[in-house]
Amino acid sequence: MKRWSEQVKKEARLLRKEGLSYGELTRRLGVPKSTLHSWIYNLKRPEYITNEQKRKHLESVRLLAITAIKQKREKRLNEIKKRIIREVGKYSLKRKDYLRSMLAMLYWAEGTKARGTLAFANTDPSLVLLFLTLLRKCYEIDENKLRVRLHLHYYHKVSRVKGFWSKLLNIPESKFGKIYFKPRSKTKRFRHNFMGVCFIKYYSEDLRFEILERARLLADRIAEMCP
Repeated sequence: MKRWSEQVKKEARLLRKEGLSYGELTRRLGVPKSTLHSWIYNLKRPEYITNEQKRKHLESVRLLAITAIKQKREKRLNEIKKRIIREVGKYSLKRKDYLRSMLAMLYWAEGTKARGTLAFANTDPSLVLLFLTLLRKCYEIDENKLRVRLHLHYYHKVSRVKGFWSKLLNIPESKFGKIYFKPRSKTKRFRHNFMGVCFIKYYSEDLRFEILERARLLADRIAEMCP
């Protein structure tokens, strides 16, 4: 076997550090790649990137991209929010016909359609409060006819939930009916809701009919606007 001088080995290591590949070293020094490997296997070219370095680089780039997308989205949504705030600020909430239209559409979407009682149910406290506020603003209702019923799960604390809805809706707990506990498995995973489902009932067939009729007529008029 040919013996290579220490000078050749040293030159090979120096050239490797400068960035030359195995092929380039072989052509320049005339040393086989297998022999070069035993001399410089532990020396990486300056521009050489390991798989681990590639993975870390991709992760950092991905994080930067996610951050940039998130910031761009937040900026876009903030601009929309500012525009909507300006627009809504110009709305006239003193017009009862406007408020009644809102109530009609809200009830048509979430209210009971069956004959008899006016009833609205939702898990979102903001929607329930909006419905009751519109009902009170649009019509001179008899507060004694209002009733509340709650549908809860095993994880809800009855006293806390009743107190929450009573304070939010300004309806005394004496107007709350029997609580219905919806059966749920204690072992299976599912999304917990905040304060159960709140049903607001108002005993007036005529008012239920009026609100739904308004919603349907509004829908027909809007549909006529379509080309």
